[in-house]
Amino acid sequence: MEKMGKGAATVAEYIAQFPPEVQQILNTLRKMVNEIAPEAEERISYGMPGYYYHGPLVYFAAHRNHIGFYPTPSGIEAFEKELAEYRNAKGSVQFPYKKPMPYDLMRRIIEYRLAENLQNKKKA
Repeated sequence: MEKMGKGAATVAEYIAQFPPEVQQILNTLRKMVNEIAPEAEERISYGMPGYYYHGPLVYFAAHRNHIGFYPTPSGIEAFEKELAEYRNAKGSVQFPYKKPMPYDLMRRIIEYRLAENLQNKKKA
């Protein structure tokens, strides 16, 4: 399964393109973001689900062997120690399908990004 989503106009269309076990992960992430940031705008951005609230909040995507999670560079830096066991880069982390999804960590990163965006809004 290559990264899909090209041509998807909505997050629901994006998720529907994947096998049921991947859809379950993506739907869990979608629900989590919507619970944490209910006012966030949901859209397809860079060919994947993206969430915006006073700026970019978080993105995620399904790939062949992992879920790509993109909480911007600050989200990666803030959780650097906890993300050390996963392949990561400046603004992204890969959560392999063969390991349990670290939903609690993902939740805390999303909460951090929301607080950060709200703080940046106050400074503006």
